[in-house]
Amino acid sequence: MAGIVDRLARLDVCALSDALDALGLPVSVSDIARQSGEGVLAGRVMPVQLAEGPAPAHLPKVHLCATAIARADAETVIVVSHPGVDAGGWGGVLSNAAQAAGVRGVVVDGPSRDIDEARGLGFAIFARRTTARTARGRVHEVSTGAAVSIAGTRVEAGDYVLADGSGVAFVPADRIEDVLRAAETIAAREAAMTRDIRAGVPVTEVMGRNYEDMLGDLK
Repeated sequence: MAGIVDRLARLDVCALSDALDALGLPVSVSDIARQSGEGVLAGRVMPVQLAEGPAPAHLPKVHLCATAIARADAETVIVVSHPGVDAGGWGGVLSNAAQAAGVRGVVVDGPSRDIDEARGLGFAIFARRTTARTARGRVHEVSTGAAVSIAGTRVEAGDYVLADGSGVAFVPADRIEDVLRAAETIAAREAAMTRDIRAGVPVTEVMGRNYEDMLGDLK
């Protein structure tokens, strides 16, 4: 029997977002785009909270996101809440360290840097944009493992995440079975519609049957 992360990885973010929508949960996050890597990124969240400015003197001097990498397991996707200043919330040394530790990828709600290096590694990064500017003196880490907000969506450690070329979606851990069942149903229905279209059924007929109401019975 396939595990939850494996089932998640067989979906796309559009189907997952539709399922979240149908169940009244926060839908996908837009404008966090693929910067490196291929295919879908699926896993469980390890959240990191960053803040603007140099680190206060009382905090230990640890590189951004290094603690998250040290705590990672084979299902980990590091999710970084960034204050939005023009400074990298992720970089090349981190990509190498994360890949060596088996981290599946990273989602940064802000800029990331050393993207060419990550592309050479085949390491998956999704971020708002790219930058060459260092985080030193501009951004510091506040927490690893505590809940964060990504574009208004609360994300906790152990929640599920799926990212692809359309966006990023988060699923609360306690709702994953409900959401997966709904998303799998949506994906199957859309696959059947596509088969009909490819077989020559007019698109007006296929899309007109029940498309607008297809989510109504998933609640």
